[in-house]
Amino acid sequence: MWNGKECGMNASPVQVRMVAITCFLIVWAMSISACATSTFTWKEEVLLHDGKKIIVERSDTYDSSMPHELGQSPPLAEHKTTFIIPSVHQQVIWKSNNRSMADPEHLTLLALDFVGEVPFIATTPNRSFAYGKWGSPNPPYVFFKYVGEWKRVPLEEFPEQFKINVLVRSRQHAPYKKKVITENHTHGFVRALTVAELNREPGSSRKYYSILRTPLDYGPSRPEYKGLKSPHPIIPPVMQDNK
Repeated sequence: MWNGKECGMNASPVQVRMVAITCFLIVWAMSISACATSTFTWKEEVLLHDGKKIIVERSDTYDSSMPHELGQSPPLAEHKTTFIIPSVHQQVIWKSNNRSMADPEHLTLLALDFVGEVPFIATTPNRSFAYGKWGSPNPPYVFFKYVGEWKRVPLEEFPEQFKINVLVRSRQHAPYKKKVITENHTHGFVRALTVAELNREPGSSRKYYSILRTPLDYGPSRPEYKGLKSPHPIIPPVMQDNK
């Protein structure tokens, strides 16, 4: 025969209240976790085209409140690289802000170098829709120079002697993150030699080996779709997400 006491139906008001408080705390903790952000920071040695080296500070901020698939790691909300212009000792910051739902930037930093007092950077879009947002560049890069603010410049204005010289592999992946942490602990920064080695590990895209100067052959052109019901554009294989 069913007995209410065996199922806890005789719980006292104090017990009921404790259960309610426990449930509230669990839900509260889950909501806090769902909106959590975390920032991973490190220092990195950058080898310039003239053989000189500078130390830059970099950080990745992840935000689990941003849209992402269930079970996936929190998305990269912002990347920031802070450096000093050697000749004038001026601090400059470059950011890729991905928080905006309407206009996220989604640029991966590839190179940082200087012409006199003018910093130049090379980046590449790291998401399919970002590739389209930045005009579907081919070769797949977006270049900037700093003249009081970051101004986009064409490939022709980006000096040919500049090379990929910063860490481009995802720090979110455990092997690379562990290497970055170890280098910072041992040397105070990730050495330029280590940066080059990590960027050249198997599986790295060709666009991470050097700054390409000629357009890539993506094969036959694909039909252009327009309108609200058009499918997502098909992008070249080299620009696929999760490279």
